[in-house]
Amino acid sequence: MDKKNDTPIPPYLNLNPEAAGKKLGPSVDTARFARAAAFAGRGRKDLAERGYAPDGRKKLRKFSTWEVCRYLIPVAPAHLRRVLNKNPDLPQGEGQGNARWFSLEEILQLRNHFAEEGVSTKEYRPYRPEGLPAKVVAVANFKGGVGKTSTAGHLAMSAALDGYKVLVIDLDSQGSMTSIMGGQVADEWQTVFPLLARDYAVNVQAENRVREAAGEPELPLDETLTEALTMSLKDVVQKTHWPNIDLIGAQLNLYWAEFQIPVWRMALRGWALWDALNGALEQGGALDDYDIILLDTPPALGYLTINALAAADIILVPLGASFLEFDSTGRFFDMLYSTFASIEDGENAVRRREGLPEIKFEWDVVRAIITRFDPSQQTDLANVIQAYFGDMTNAYRQEFTAMVGQAGESVSGIYEADYRNYNRETYVRGRETFDRTYAEFKEMLIGAWWRDGQLAAQQQQEQAQDQQEVEHG
Repeated sequence: MDKKNDTPIPPYLNLNPEAAGKKLGPSVDTARFARAAAFAGRGRKDLAERGYAPDGRKKLRKFSTWEVCRYLIPVAPAHLRRVLNKNPDLPQGEGQGNARWFSLEEILQLRNHFAEEGVSTKEYRPYRPEGLPAKVVAVANFKGGVGKTSTAGHLAMSAALDGYKVLVIDLDSQGSMTSIMGGQVADEWQTVFPLLARDYAVNVQAENRVREAAGEPELPLDETLTEALTMSLKDVVQKTHWPNIDLIGAQLNLYWAEFQIPVWRMALRGWALWDALNGALEQGGALDDYDIILLDTPPALGYLTINALAAADIILVPLGASFLEFDSTGRFFDMLYSTFASIEDGENAVRRREGLPEIKFEWDVVRAIITRFDPSQQTDLANVIQAYFGDMTNAYRQEFTAMVGQAGESVSGIYEADYRNYNRETYVRGRETFDRTYAEFKEMLIGAWWRDGQLAAQQQQEQAQDQQEVEHG
């Protein structure tokens, strides 16, 4: 007698079409999308406000003496206590005895004190050469889900804890970075959109002056462009719950910039659409007011991303250790080459005819960063990625930990998480994931500044020599 075969059949076999049809419900019309969006909006608000202060704004937690001395200021706890006792005018923190807690504003004050009064061989404030502009950093890849926003957000927080002043610009209409930073953005006029519109409008005004002199009809300035001319970068910058991180946020309407920018370009072919954001940063004083400007880009190589990459000094390209993400990132680099080489060729053909200097896009450094790394399963593929991308890949692979996952669920960064919610080892390991990424980033940052300083000094020396030759010529 044969035994009955108890092996279950695959779940996709023997499905009943009638039963399947009855489970579908009514057909979906466009109004159903509106209801789904409304439900999601309420849910997003509820989830995003977990841990918010009673006034509905995000609030940065305080940091313990242990954290201050281990991660933020290179002093021993006992020495910190002696300094506080000796200087009652300094922030004393909350709590009694050894268990004191400090706000980041207070920690920045303590940093300044130690920088002026402490040991000269210690780095109480991060390296920042005088006279050089901020560094602009774009985090980009047209593959979604690779950790762009998480990487950009944690780099901003790392740099802020290190003492840098940071401007974060959210260029993704999904607004995830804006949510992490607790930003409030009502419409596109509180995003970068008016800055891009203003740049175009200024170019239209310049073109119209030429046309007026030639007796030609002028290009129109509509209501949007006229309004944009009244705005500046400071009009769209908002404070965050981090005292040294400011934000230009994003929301859904920012996506319309992807449609409007090419329309403007068609009306004024001479407008350098890729340079609008860079111009806004320069004219708005951001390169002087901040140390680091971090650009979080959308998962597409559109006009907003092109503006970010053209403005950037440093480009970071996150990707996971998978074939599809490696393949997509390779195509992203190919599109970067095609896009910017095409801009160079087109612009320089015109410039050569007009006797103008040619343009050339250059970046201080470009690095791929392996994110969400699982060393137990992805080491071989990560090694392959490292081998093919070579020196364009970060040495450290950013591991995914339970702490990173929990921080993402609460719409916050690991630096905002209270270590008392974890055991000490879990917290240290989770924080190390981004500390090491920041360490590599900071090395690029200060190296680029140092190189700029050397070049500036060399140019000054050459100018002085030329002047001497003229005087003694």
